Amino acid sequence: MAERPILMFDSGVGGLTVLREARVLMPDRRFVYVADDAAFPYGAWEEPALRTHMLDLFATLLERYRPEISVIACNTASTLVIDDLRRRFPGHPFVGTVPAIKPAAERTRSGLVSVLATPGTVKRQYTRDLIRQWASKCHVRLVGSERLASLAEIYMRDGFVDEEQVRAEITPCFVEQEGLRTDIVVLACTHYPFLANRMRKTAPWPVDWLDPAEAIARRALSLLDGSARPLESPASAEPDIAVFTSGRPDFATGRLMQGFGLTVLN
Repeated sequence: MAERPILMFDSGVGGLTVLREARVLMPDRRFVYVADDAAFPYGAWEEPALRTHMLDLFATLLERYRPEISVIACNTASTLVIDDLRRRFPGHPFVGTVPAIKPAAERTRSGLVSVLATPGTVKRQYTRDLIRQWASKCHVRLVGSERLASLAEIYMRDGFVDEEQVRAEITPCFVEQEGLRTDIVVLACTHYPFLANRMRKTAPWPVDWLDPAEAIARRALSLLDGSARPLESPASAEPDIAVFTSGRPDFATGRLMQGFGLTVLN
């Protein structure tokens, strides 16, 4: 019987940040990376339509690839539909991605924390509930970026990005209040860590950029059977694959996937 893979899902290529960490922790596992690029960006959708789209899409994906576990490497999708996915597919484990507000509240010294996210994640009640539960003693600024995910996609495909545009998107994260400054920015979109170096370069002062990718990968590992597994020989192992819902990734995106060791299915 063929090995059941881990399904890694995102609206685009941002979930590659999570895939990278997952491979470090689970080198003996096979991965199917699904980029819902036909629907990118999710922020442009109305919530009911996006919810229906995601549930229908996962019905197809779970039947086709029979994954052992699915990782929703997307904050916007997770905060909107993770509970619905678990209800509709009760026998299948899902790992979601939510803003790392709890660790930010634990680590901040100034008490000034910003959450940099897509507009969809910022407006979600799920996000506000996390703040109320874990960061009630902090001043948390929610910053919804319209363009940063798309800038990250450009940077990953082309290798360069307009730094002034990055600066404009992150500037609202930086708050000065009563002699204190923001000291932690939560990267609440899996695309954003790919721009971390550009963010550090254009930020008005140093902060801790909180990337949740490793924590997501560790959660996935904790839900899997941790017993020792024989590694397959290179000749018999099935490749990790990338699937694009548009069916037609451009050349640069296909090359990016190959760089991550993924075979693009047409």
